[in-house]
Amino acid sequence: MEFAAVALPVALGIIMFGLGLDLTPADFARVAKQPKAAAVALACQLLLLPAICFALVLLFRLPPILAVGMMLLAASPGGTTANLYSHLFRGDVALNISLTAINSVIAVVTLPILTNLAIAYFQPGDLSVGLQFRKTLEVFLIVLVPVALGMTVRRLSPGFASAMDKPVRIASVAILVLVIAGSVASSFDLLAANFLLLGGISTVFCVLSLTVGYVVPRLMKIEKPRAVASAFEVGIHNATLAIVIAQGVLNRPDMSLPAAVYGVLMFPIAALFGLWVSRRDPVRGAKGSS
Repeated sequence: MEFAAVALPVALGIIMFGLGLDLTPADFARVAKQPKAAAVALACQLLLLPAICFALVLLFRLPPILAVGMMLLAASPGGTTANLYSHLFRGDVALNISLTAINSVIAVVTLPILTNLAIAYFQPGDLSVGLQFRKTLEVFLIVLVPVALGMTVRRLSPGFASAMDKPVRIASVAILVLVIAGSVASSFDLLAANFLLLGGISTVFCVLSLTVGYVVPRLMKIEKPRAVASAFEVGIHNATLAIVIAQGVLNRPDMSLPAAVYGVLMFPIAALFGLWVSRRDPVRGAKGSS
């Protein structure tokens, strides 16, 4: 877990700078003028996901401490890696960035509430969780500061930003492969020891999250690039935040197991989902078609 906790924020900071090179203020203005996609994605994230996770926890009959850990994961905001996947598979990156920022703020309130409700229901012990302002701010800054720098470079040198588009996408794939390899290596013993139980529920929850995040917006007549962005925002969680709360705030390392396993599995599952969606109906010019 040390690799993911240390290397992932740094790698994402670099990647988010690259994403900023491909964005303009008009992208954000478009989201503000057409808030339907953002509202639907947030509804999936904040309402449907906890309900789905709760049903799965009961179905898989997880022990109380692991049940709370799964609910903690479901309550966590979308991970910044969602922006990378949206970038790779031609989703609406501007929508992802806005959703990640909004989610991180909302989670300051919703995450402790949902986690405390899970603790009250499953009763794993005398536990409570406070508002995680520092970690939320950290996620907020990882997303916005590098993107703002990238957008500034684009504004000052649009030719350079355009020329860097392909190299940045290639570098993004390379970094993603390293992150997956490092996560698997650092969590191999944990994954092996808990794969049947946690691996099963994590896989099902991840697939359902990605599917709901994509299908619901499409049913609401939302353009595909935005549905792709919604899928990754809903399906990719900030597992690191969930792990920090479980271990650092609640002092229960065992409660962090669901987030740790999910944090490993969500990367390849999301990549396969992105390939599937792209091959079903290739997206050309994500921003232009949204």
